[in-house]
Amino acid sequence: MAGHEAATPTTGRPHGARHTADRFAAVYGAAPTGIWAAPGRVNLIGEHTDYNDGFVLPLALPHTTLAAAAPRTDGVLRLHSGGADGGVVELRIDALRPTAQGGWAAYPAGIVWAMREAGLPVGGADLHYDSTVPTGAGLSSSAALEVATALALNDLYALGLEPQRLARIAQRAENAFVGVPCGIMDQTAAACCTEGHALFLDTRDLTHRQVPFDLAGEGLRLLVVDTRVKHELGDGAYAERRAGCERGARALGVRALRDVSGAHLPEALAELAGEPGVPALVRHIVTENQRVEEVIACLDAGRTRAIGPLLTAGHASLRDDFAISCPELDLVVDTALAAGALGARMTGGGFGGSAIVLVEEAAAAGIGTAVTEAFAAAGHLEPRIFEAVPSAGAHRLQ
Repeated sequence: MAGHEAATPTTGRPHGARHTADRFAAVYGAAPTGIWAAPGRVNLIGEHTDYNDGFVLPLALPHTTLAAAAPRTDGVLRLHSGGADGGVVELRIDALRPTAQGGWAAYPAGIVWAMREAGLPVGGADLHYDSTVPTGAGLSSSAALEVATALALNDLYALGLEPQRLARIAQRAENAFVGVPCGIMDQTAAACCTEGHALFLDTRDLTHRQVPFDLAGEGLRLLVVDTRVKHELGDGAYAERRAGCERGARALGVRALRDVSGAHLPEALAELAGEPGVPALVRHIVTENQRVEEVIACLDAGRTRAIGPLLTAGHASLRDDFAISCPELDLVVDTALAAGALGARMTGGGFGGSAIVLVEEAAAAGIGTAVTEAFAAAGHLEPRIFEAVPSAGAHRLQ
Protein backbone atom coordinates (compact mmCIF):
# COMPACT_ATOMS: atom_id res chain seq x y z
CA MET A 1 0.00 0.00 0.00
CA ALA A 2 1.40 3.33 -0.99
CA GLY A 3 2.00 6.09 1.46
CA HIS A 4 0.87 9.66 0.91
CA GLU A 5 2.00 11.20 -2.35
CA ALA A 6 3.06 14.51 -0.77
CA ALA A 7 6.54 14.13 -2.15
CA THR A 8 8.59 16.43 -4.35
CA PRO A 9 6.28 17.52 -7.18
CA THR A 10 7.02 16.83 -10.81
CA THR A 11 7.58 19.57 -13.34
CA GLY A 12 6.27 17.54 -16.27
CA ARG A 13 9.55 17.19 -18.17
CA PRO A 14 12.39 14.69 -17.90
CA HIS A 15 15.53 15.56 -15.98
CA GLY A 16 19.06 14.30 -16.44
CA ALA A 17 21.97 14.23 -14.04
CA ARG A 18 23.52 17.33 -15.59
CA HIS A 19 20.34 19.38 -15.16
CA THR A 20 20.03 18.30 -11.52
CA ALA A 21 23.72 19.00 -10.84
CA ASP A 22 23.36 22.45 -12.36
CA ARG A 23 20.29 23.19 -10.27
CA PHE A 24 22.14 22.05 -7.12
CA ALA A 25 25.02 24.40 -7.93
CA ALA A 26 22.60 27.28 -8.57
CA VAL A 27 20.92 26.75 -5.20
CA TYR A 28 23.94 25.97 -3.02
CA GLY A 29 26.83 27.65 -4.82
CA ALA A 30 28.95 24.53 -5.31
CA ALA A 31 28.89 21.26 -7.24
CA PRO A 32 27.27 18.21 -5.64
CA THR A 33 29.27 15.19 -4.56
CA GLY A 34 27.02 12.96 -6.65
CA ILE A 35 23.60 12.32 -8.20
CA TRP A 36 21.34 9.43 -7.19
CA ALA A 37 18.05 8.19 -8.67
CA ALA A 38 15.15 6.11 -7.35
CA PRO A 39 12.06 5.13 -9.38
CA GLY A 40 8.35 5.27 -8.87
CA ARG A 41 6.58 1.96 -9.08
CA VAL A 42 3.41 0.36 -10.30
CA ASN A 43 2.01 -2.74 -8.64
CA LEU A 44 1.15 -5.46 -11.13
CA ILE A 45 -0.91 -7.47 -8.62
CA GLY A 46 -1.15 -7.80 -4.84
CA GLU A 47 -3.11 -4.82 -3.50
CA HIS A 48 -3.51 -4.18 0.26
CA THR A 49 -1.81 -7.51 0.93
CA ASP A 50 1.42 -5.95 2.18
CA TYR A 51 0.13 -4.96 5.63
CA ASN A 52 -1.44 -8.42 5.90
CA ASP A 53 1.98 -10.16 5.61
CA GLY A 54 1.06 -11.19 2.08
CA PHE A 55 2.51 -11.23 -1.43
CA VAL A 56 3.04 -8.34 -3.86
CA LEU A 57 4.43 -8.03 -7.38
CA PRO A 58 5.53 -4.46 -8.18
CA LEU A 59 7.79 -3.21 -10.94
CA ALA A 60 9.86 -0.05 -11.13
CA LEU A 61 8.88 2.68 -13.60
CA PRO A 62 11.28 4.68 -15.78
CA HIS A 63 10.04 7.78 -13.94
CA THR A 64 12.52 8.73 -11.21
CA THR A 65 13.33 11.16 -8.45
CA LEU A 66 16.89 12.48 -8.74
CA ALA A 67 18.80 13.64 -5.67
CA ALA A 68 21.93 15.76 -5.92
CA ALA A 69 23.73 15.81 -2.59
CA ALA A 70 26.82 16.91 -0.71
CA PRO A 71 27.72 16.33 2.96
CA ARG A 72 27.86 19.04 5.62
CA THR A 73 29.87 19.05 8.84
CA ASP A 74 27.76 21.52 10.84
CA GLY A 75 24.72 19.35 11.60
CA VAL A 76 22.47 21.25 9.19
CA LEU A 77 20.16 19.59 6.67
CA ARG A 78 19.17 21.75 3.69
CA LEU A 79 16.51 20.54 1.26
CA HIS A 80 15.35 22.02 -2.03
CA SER A 81 12.96 20.72 -4.68
CA GLY A 82 12.85 21.86 -8.28
CA GLY A 83 9.10 21.22 -8.35
CA ALA A 84 7.97 22.60 -5.00
CA ASP A 85 7.02 26.12 -4.11
CA GLY A 86 9.25 27.93 -1.65
CA GLY A 87 12.98 28.00 -1.22
CA VAL A 88 15.43 25.94 0.76
CA VAL A 89 14.11 24.13 3.85
CA GLU A 90 16.78 24.27 6.55
CA LEU A 91 16.70 21.96 9.58
CA ARG A 92 19.06 20.92 12.33
CA ILE A 93 19.53 17.17 12.38
CA ASP A 94 19.71 17.02 16.18
CA ALA A 95 16.33 18.77 16.40
CA LEU A 96 14.40 16.44 14.07
CA ARG A 97 11.23 15.12 15.72
CA PRO A 98 8.53 12.79 14.33
CA THR A 99 5.52 14.54 12.74
CA ALA A 100 6.98 17.99 13.52
CA GLN A 101 8.02 18.66 9.92
CA GLY A 102 5.20 18.91 7.40
CA GLY A 103 5.06 18.90 3.60
CA TRP A 104 7.34 17.14 1.16
CA ALA A 105 10.48 17.87 3.22
CA ALA A 106 9.26 15.52 5.96
CA TYR A 107 10.17 12.54 3.80
CA PRO A 108 13.92 13.21 3.37
CA ALA A 109 14.12 14.65 6.90
CA GLY A 110 12.62 11.39 8.13
CA ILE A 111 15.38 9.42 6.42
CA VAL A 112 18.05 11.34 8.33
CA TRP A 113 16.11 10.88 11.57
CA ALA A 114 15.59 7.12 10.98
CA MET A 115 19.27 6.57 10.18
CA ARG A 116 20.39 8.43 13.29
CA GLU A 117 17.82 6.54 15.41
CA ALA A 118 19.40 3.33 14.11
CA GLY A 119 22.79 4.51 15.35
CA LEU A 120 24.21 5.22 11.92
CA PRO A 121 26.85 7.98 11.67
CA VAL A 122 24.91 10.37 9.45
CA GLY A 123 25.61 14.10 9.54
CA GLY A 124 24.12 17.03 7.70
CA ALA A 125 23.74 17.42 3.96
CA ASP A 126 22.66 19.70 1.16
CA LEU A 127 20.14 18.05 -1.17
CA HIS A 128 18.34 19.17 -4.32
CA TYR A 129 15.61 17.06 -5.96
CA ASP A 130 14.06 16.83 -9.41
CA SER A 131 11.34 14.30 -10.17
CA THR A 132 9.34 12.90 -13.04
CA VAL A 133 7.29 10.54 -10.82
CA PRO A 134 3.67 11.75 -11.01
CA THR A 135 2.34 12.80 -7.62
CA GLY A 136 -1.15 11.86 -6.49
CA ALA A 137 -1.27 9.02 -9.02
CA GLY A 138 -0.65 6.10 -6.65
CA LEU A 139 2.80 5.52 -8.17
CA SER A 140 4.72 6.08 -4.93
CA SER A 141 6.50 9.36 -5.40
CA SER A 142 7.03 9.32 -1.63
CA ALA A 143 9.06 6.10 -1.67
CA ALA A 144 11.11 7.34 -4.64
CA LEU A 145 12.01 10.47 -2.67
CA GLU A 146 12.83 8.48 0.47
CA VAL A 147 14.95 5.86 -1.25
CA ALA A 148 16.86 8.40 -3.37
CA THR A 149 17.71 10.23 -0.15
CA ALA A 150 18.67 7.06 1.69
CA LEU A 151 20.96 5.91 -1.12
CA ALA A 152 22.62 9.32 -1.32
CA LEU A 153 23.31 9.41 2.43
CA ASN A 154 24.47 5.78 2.32
CA ASP A 155 27.18 6.78 -0.15
CA LEU A 156 28.01 10.20 1.32
CA TYR A 157 28.67 8.67 4.74
CA ALA A 158 30.03 5.28 3.54
CA LEU A 159 27.41 3.34 5.52
CA GLY A 160 27.63 0.22 3.37
CA LEU A 161 23.92 -0.61 3.66
CA GLU A 162 22.30 -3.12 1.31
CA PRO A 163 19.19 -2.11 -0.69
CA GLN A 164 16.77 -4.01 1.57
CA ARG A 165 18.15 -2.25 4.65
CA LEU A 166 17.67 1.09 2.92
CA ALA A 167 14.07 0.09 2.16
CA ARG A 168 13.41 -0.72 5.82
CA ILE A 169 14.90 2.60 6.90
CA ALA A 170 12.69 4.39 4.38
CA GLN A 171 9.59 2.59 5.64
CA ARG A 172 10.43 3.50 9.23
CA ALA A 173 10.85 7.13 8.20
CA GLU A 174 7.41 7.15 6.61
CA ASN A 175 5.74 5.24 9.46
CA ALA A 176 7.33 6.84 12.49
CA PHE A 177 8.46 10.27 11.29
CA VAL A 178 5.92 11.26 8.65
CA GLY A 179 3.13 9.32 10.33
CA VAL A 180 1.88 7.20 7.40
CA PRO A 181 1.29 3.51 8.32
CA CYS A 182 2.39 2.17 4.93
CA GLY A 183 3.70 -1.31 4.26
CA ILE A 184 7.16 -2.17 2.93
CA MET A 185 6.27 -2.76 -0.73
CA ASP A 186 6.89 0.69 -2.18
CA GLN A 187 10.29 1.25 -0.61
CA THR A 188 11.45 -2.26 -1.50
CA ALA A 189 10.37 -1.80 -5.11
CA ALA A 190 12.22 1.52 -5.34
CA ALA A 191 15.36 0.02 -3.82
CA CYS A 192 15.45 -3.51 -5.23
CA CYS A 193 13.73 -3.79 -8.62
CA THR A 194 15.79 -4.68 -11.67
CA GLU A 195 15.27 -3.80 -15.32
CA GLY A 196 13.04 -6.18 -17.27
CA HIS A 197 11.59 -7.80 -14.16
CA ALA A 198 8.77 -7.59 -11.65
CA LEU A 199 9.68 -8.09 -7.99
CA PHE A 200 7.96 -10.94 -6.13
CA LEU A 201 8.10 -9.86 -2.49
CA ASP A 202 6.96 -11.82 0.56
CA THR A 203 6.17 -8.98 2.94
CA ARG A 204 6.40 -11.23 6.00
CA ASP A 205 10.04 -12.26 5.77
CA LEU A 206 11.07 -9.78 3.00
CA THR A 207 12.47 -12.50 0.78
CA HIS A 208 12.15 -11.54 -2.85
CA ARG A 209 12.75 -12.83 -6.35
CA GLN A 210 13.14 -11.10 -9.69
CA VAL A 211 10.49 -12.44 -12.08
CA PRO A 212 11.23 -11.90 -15.81
CA PHE A 213 8.64 -9.57 -17.34
CA ASP A 214 9.63 -9.01 -20.98
CA LEU A 215 6.54 -7.34 -22.38
CA ALA A 216 8.17 -5.96 -25.52
CA GLY A 217 9.63 -9.35 -26.37
CA GLU A 218 6.12 -10.81 -26.42
CA GLY A 219 4.50 -8.00 -28.35
CA LEU A 220 2.70 -6.62 -25.30
CA ARG A 221 2.49 -3.32 -23.49
CA LEU A 222 1.39 -2.39 -19.99
CA LEU A 223 -0.31 0.99 -19.94
CA VAL A 224 -0.69 3.15 -16.86
CA VAL A 225 -3.76 5.37 -16.90
CA ASP A 226 -3.49 8.17 -14.35
CA THR A 227 -7.08 9.30 -13.78
CA ARG A 228 -5.76 12.55 -12.24
CA VAL A 229 -8.33 12.33 -9.48
CA LYS A 230 -8.01 11.57 -5.79
CA HIS A 231 -11.16 11.33 -3.71
CA GLU A 232 -10.90 12.68 -0.19
CA LEU A 233 -12.26 9.62 1.60
CA GLY A 234 -9.19 7.62 0.60
CA ASP A 235 -6.99 8.21 3.66
CA GLY A 236 -9.62 7.46 6.30
CA ALA A 237 -10.96 4.53 4.29
CA TYR A 238 -7.47 3.02 4.14
CA ALA A 239 -7.23 3.08 7.93
CA GLU A 240 -10.70 1.56 8.24
CA ARG A 241 -9.85 -1.32 5.92
CA ARG A 242 -6.56 -1.99 7.62
CA ALA A 243 -8.33 -2.09 10.99
CA GLY A 244 -10.97 -4.41 9.52
CA CYS A 245 -8.31 -6.81 8.28
CA GLU A 246 -6.69 -6.81 11.71
CA ARG A 247 -10.07 -7.54 13.33
CA GLY A 248 -10.53 -10.44 10.95
CA ALA A 249 -7.13 -11.91 11.80
CA ARG A 250 -7.82 -11.63 15.53
CA ALA A 251 -11.24 -13.24 15.18
CA LEU A 252 -9.72 -16.13 13.22
CA GLY A 253 -6.84 -16.53 15.67
CA VAL A 254 -4.11 -16.02 13.09
CA ARG A 255 -1.12 -13.69 13.05
CA ALA A 256 -2.24 -12.09 9.79
CA LEU A 257 -4.67 -12.82 6.96
CA ARG A 258 -1.76 -14.21 4.99
CA ASP A 259 -2.21 -17.31 7.16
CA VAL A 260 -5.72 -18.03 5.84
CA SER A 261 -5.50 -20.38 2.85
CA GLY A 262 -7.85 -20.41 -0.08
CA ALA A 263 -8.94 -23.92 0.87
CA HIS A 264 -10.07 -22.71 4.30
CA LEU A 265 -11.66 -19.47 3.08
CA PRO A 266 -15.30 -20.70 3.13
CA GLU A 267 -15.13 -21.78 6.77
CA ALA A 268 -13.23 -18.60 7.70
CA LEU A 269 -15.99 -16.49 6.15
CA ALA A 270 -18.62 -18.45 8.04
CA GLU A 271 -16.72 -17.88 11.28
CA LEU A 272 -16.67 -14.14 10.61
CA ALA A 273 -20.40 -13.84 9.94
CA GLY A 274 -20.85 -11.82 13.13
CA GLU A 275 -18.24 -9.22 12.13
CA PRO A 276 -19.99 -6.64 9.90
CA GLY A 277 -17.98 -5.79 6.80
CA VAL A 278 -15.02 -7.98 7.72
CA PRO A 279 -15.76 -11.11 5.63
CA ALA A 280 -15.54 -9.18 2.36
CA LEU A 281 -12.16 -7.69 3.35
CA VAL A 282 -10.86 -11.14 4.26
CA ARG A 283 -12.11 -12.62 1.00
CA HIS A 284 -10.20 -9.98 -0.99
CA ILE A 285 -6.91 -10.51 0.85
CA VAL A 286 -7.01 -14.30 0.62
CA THR A 287 -7.98 -14.37 -3.06
CA GLU A 288 -5.52 -11.57 -3.91
CA ASN A 289 -2.63 -13.56 -2.46
CA GLN A 290 -3.75 -16.45 -4.62
CA ARG A 291 -3.83 -14.19 -7.68
CA VAL A 292 -0.26 -13.06 -7.04
CA GLU A 293 0.91 -16.67 -7.00
CA GLU A 294 -1.09 -17.46 -10.15
CA VAL A 295 0.35 -14.47 -12.00
CA ILE A 296 3.88 -15.53 -11.07
CA ALA A 297 3.19 -19.08 -12.26
CA CYS A 298 2.03 -17.68 -15.60
CA LEU A 299 5.09 -15.46 -15.97
CA ASP A 300 7.46 -18.27 -15.03
CA ALA A 301 5.82 -20.42 -17.70
CA GLY A 302 6.12 -17.69 -20.34
CA ARG A 303 2.33 -17.26 -20.51
CA THR A 304 2.18 -13.50 -20.00
CA ARG A 305 -1.12 -13.05 -21.85
CA ALA A 306 -2.76 -15.39 -19.37
CA ILE A 307 -2.34 -12.88 -16.55
CA GLY A 308 -4.93 -10.58 -18.13
CA PRO A 309 -8.02 -12.22 -16.58
CA LEU A 310 -6.25 -12.32 -13.21
CA LEU A 311 -5.69 -8.57 -13.33
CA THR A 312 -9.35 -8.04 -14.14
CA ALA A 313 -10.45 -10.36 -11.34
CA GLY A 314 -8.26 -8.36 -8.98
CA HIS A 315 -10.08 -5.19 -9.96
CA ALA A 316 -13.48 -6.79 -9.36
CA SER A 317 -12.32 -7.85 -5.89
CA LEU A 318 -11.02 -4.38 -5.05
CA ARG A 319 -14.23 -2.82 -6.37
CA ASP A 320 -16.74 -5.20 -4.79
CA ASP A 321 -15.10 -6.72 -1.69
CA PHE A 322 -12.64 -4.03 -0.64
CA ALA A 323 -14.84 -1.22 -2.01
CA ILE A 324 -11.97 1.14 -2.87
CA SER A 325 -12.54 1.79 -6.56
CA CYS A 326 -14.29 4.88 -7.94
CA PRO A 327 -16.21 5.78 -11.13
CA GLU A 328 -13.09 6.99 -12.93
CA LEU A 329 -11.12 3.80 -12.25
CA ASP A 330 -14.09 1.61 -13.19
CA LEU A 331 -14.48 3.59 -16.41
CA VAL A 332 -10.85 2.92 -17.36
CA VAL A 333 -11.22 -0.81 -16.76
CA ASP A 334 -14.60 -1.21 -18.44
CA THR A 335 -13.65 0.89 -21.47
CA ALA A 336 -10.27 -0.79 -21.94
CA LEU A 337 -11.76 -4.28 -21.77
CA ALA A 338 -14.51 -3.36 -24.22
CA ALA A 339 -11.85 -2.01 -26.59
CA GLY A 340 -9.93 -5.29 -26.53
CA ALA A 341 -7.52 -5.12 -23.58
CA LEU A 342 -6.28 -8.44 -22.22
CA GLY A 343 -6.86 -7.32 -18.64
CA ALA A 344 -7.10 -4.20 -16.50
CA ARG A 345 -7.32 -3.17 -12.88
CA MET A 346 -6.88 -0.28 -10.50
CA THR A 347 -3.49 -0.12 -8.83
CA GLY A 348 -2.48 1.55 -5.58
CA GLY A 349 -4.49 2.56 -2.55
CA GLY A 350 -7.75 3.33 -4.31
CA PHE A 351 -10.37 6.11 -4.57
CA GLY A 352 -8.50 7.60 -7.51
CA GLY A 353 -4.96 7.41 -8.80
CA SER A 354 -4.12 5.00 -11.59
CA ALA A 355 -5.19 1.85 -13.38
CA ILE A 356 -3.05 -0.54 -15.41
CA VAL A 357 -4.08 -2.07 -18.71
CA LEU A 358 -2.40 -5.06 -20.40
CA VAL A 359 -2.69 -4.77 -24.17
CA GLU A 360 -1.38 -6.18 -27.41
CA GLU A 361 1.19 -3.75 -28.75
CA ALA A 362 -0.82 -3.16 -31.94
CA ALA A 363 -3.93 -2.29 -29.94
CA ALA A 364 -2.31 0.11 -27.46
CA ALA A 365 -3.02 3.35 -29.31
CA GLY A 366 -6.65 2.49 -30.00
CA ILE A 367 -7.33 1.47 -26.42
CA GLY A 368 -5.70 4.64 -25.13
CA THR A 369 -7.90 6.70 -27.46
CA ALA A 370 -11.02 4.85 -26.33
CA VAL A 371 -10.26 5.59 -22.67
CA THR A 372 -9.53 9.26 -23.38
CA GLU A 373 -12.77 9.64 -25.34
CA ALA A 374 -14.76 7.90 -22.58
CA PHE A 375 -13.38 10.33 -20.01
CA ALA A 376 -14.29 13.29 -22.19
CA ALA A 377 -17.82 11.98 -22.67
CA ALA A 378 -18.20 11.55 -18.90
CA GLY A 379 -16.93 15.07 -18.19
CA HIS A 380 -13.78 13.89 -16.40
CA LEU A 381 -10.32 15.41 -16.63
CA GLU A 382 -8.26 14.04 -19.51
CA PRO A 383 -6.31 11.03 -18.19
CA ARG A 384 -2.55 10.79 -18.48
CA ILE A 385 -1.57 7.56 -20.25
CA PHE A 386 1.95 6.20 -20.49
CA GLU A 387 3.75 2.87 -20.79
CA ALA A 388 5.05 1.03 -17.76
CA VAL A 389 8.47 -0.27 -18.79
CA PRO A 390 10.01 -2.53 -16.09
CA SER A 391 13.03 -0.48 -15.02
CA ALA A 392 15.94 -0.45 -12.61
CA GLY A 393 15.74 0.29 -8.91
CA ALA A 394 17.71 2.96 -7.09
CA HIS A 395 21.22 3.63 -8.36
CA ARG A 396 23.94 6.25 -8.51
CA LEU A 397 24.15 8.27 -11.72
CA GLN A 398 27.41 10.11 -11.09
